[in-house]
Amino acid sequence: MGNIDDLIDKLARDTAVVKPAPHPYLLSLQWMGVAAAYLILALVFSGLRPDLMLNLQQPWFVTEIAALVCIFIATSLSAALLAFPDLHQKRSAAFAPALAFVLFLLVMFCAWNADSPPAPLPVHSFECTISITLVALLPAAWTLYVMRKYASTHCRWAGSIALLFAFSVGALWLRLYEINDSILHVVEWHYLPMIVFGLAGLWLGKTVLKW
Repeated sequence: MGNIDDLIDKLARDTAVVKPAPHPYLLSLQWMGVAAAYLILALVFSGLRPDLMLNLQQPWFVTEIAALVCIFIATSLSAALLAFPDLHQKRSAAFAPALAFVLFLLVMFCAWNADSPPAPLPVHSFECTISITLVALLPAAWTLYVMRKYASTHCRWAGSIALLFAFSVGALWLRLYEINDSILHVVEWHYLPMIVFGLAGLWLGKTVLKW
C-alpha cells in the first residue's frame, strides 16, 4: 500500500501544471486586440488617406466601415468558438458571421445604389487584392497558429472563418488608406476576393488544424 502511495505522490510531483484554456470570449477579445494593434501599426507605416476626415462625413462610407468592423468582430468570435471541440456549448454564436455578412451585403447594395453618378474607377485594379492579401498574411498565420493549441473538430470551418477574420483586417486597412470612392471597384477588388479566401480556408483548416 505504501508503494502505491509513494507512486501517486511521485506522479503528482512530476505532473506538469496544465494551464486551463481561456474562455472563447476572452480569446476572441485577445485576438481582436492584437489584430487592432497590428492594423494601427500598418496604418502608421502606410498613412491614412488624406481625404479621410471628409469621407467620415459621408454616411455610406461610415456605414461600410462599421459593417466591416462587424465582420471583424463576428469572425473573431466565431473562430474562437470553432477552436474548441464542442464550440463551448455556444453553437448559435458561432454562426454570427452569417448575420454580419448579410448586413454587409445590404450596406454595399445601398451604397452602390446611392453612388449616382458613379465615382470614377481608379487606374489600378488587382493590386488592391494583392495588398489586402499581404496585410492579411500575418494575422492569418498567427490566428491559425493559436487555434492549433485547441482541439477543433470543425477544422474546415475554423480555417475558413480564421482567414475571413484576417481578410477583414486587410480590407479595413486598405479602405482607410486608399484614395478611392468607387463602390464598383471596392466590391470587385476588395470584397469579392473574400469568397476565395473563405474557400481557401476550408482547405487550409483541414491541413493545418487537423489533429
